[in-house]
Amino acid sequence: MKLDLTADAVTLTEQLVNIESVSLDEQAIADAVEEALRALPHLSVERVGHTVVARTDLGLGERVVIAGHLDTVPLNDNLPARRDGDLLHGLGTCDMKGGDAVILRLAATVPEPVRDVTYILYEAEEIDAKYNGLRLLAEARPDLMAADFAILMEPSNASVEAGCQGTLRVEVRTTGERAHSARSWRGVNAIHGAAEVLRRLNEYDARKPVIDGLEYHEGLNAVFIRGGVAGNVLPDECVVEVNFRFAPDRSEAEAEAFVREFFEGYDVTLTDSAPGALPGLDLPAAKAFVEAVGGEVNPKFGWTDVARFSGLGVPAVNYGPGDPMLAHKQEEHVPVEHITRCEDRLRRWLTR
Repeated sequence: MKLDLTADAVTLTEQLVNIESVSLDEQAIADAVEEALRALPHLSVERVGHTVVARTDLGLGERVVIAGHLDTVPLNDNLPARRDGDLLHGLGTCDMKGGDAVILRLAATVPEPVRDVTYILYEAEEIDAKYNGLRLLAEARPDLMAADFAILMEPSNASVEAGCQGTLRVEVRTTGERAHSARSWRGVNAIHGAAEVLRRLNEYDARKPVIDGLEYHEGLNAVFIRGGVAGNVLPDECVVEVNFRFAPDRSEAEAEAFVREFFEGYDVTLTDSAPGALPGLDLPAAKAFVEAVGGEVNPKFGWTDVARFSGLGVPAVNYGPGDPMLAHKQEEHVPVEHITRCEDRLRRWLTR
């Protein structure tokens, strides 16, 4: 399917949605995006896997990145796209082909921006990080992600969400001694031993640091618990899996140290970790962006790929059409007004 970059952003969103692109099946949509962008003489275009990068090269004093992922979660009887009044329904409308359409419209219609722009449309955001197109690009071609500021067009209700919190998971393990449940006094029940772990979590007092004027809210929660051998055996092991969402003023190492201290006396195993991203709202490009899109900024409590830019020293924000609460739902949709508002305000920022 060919993409028509002369169409309005809402129509272009519908075109993108109707190119099925479940994670690891992005070739067709990446081909269409690459073909459309290569037709624009003011851009240089490169492709890494199924990630497409298009850049202006005007020699301006600032460079910004505007990025969005091309993949979606699996279908759930929600294709093709369907327009219903002021809403566009369908898989990926919110997460995040509405944002991708805005990127493509800007790439096509702003040949001489006031700051150089790198547009990145990448693969495999919705699955294991080892496939993530931005991660692979950062490893293979970090020069293509170099910038003074970055915007990730994840759904944010068409308002700015700055930075993001980091996330890590640990397994907190209690041990006991097996015994027949009819003679339980002969053993030690490891599941009962997890009560103290849960007590500490229940009494946890969340830290709420203020960074660049934004209040972040950390969270420490049990998300899984497992243990047991048989219906008549005392378990000798119980594992509580805990997720820590930490504010971006903590490094991964500092977050891990906090969790290990919190569960002092227990066997703690780190299983997953990803850094947060500082907002960087004091930078000139960020200030101009916030002013252009309306001045209201909220903290990002979840983790997004803005952290990958932060890891390269590029401050980043989330800004895109759609309600993030609708991402991955069968009834996923995006307000048409969100798409047009994001396009108009980004255009203003890139041209004035």
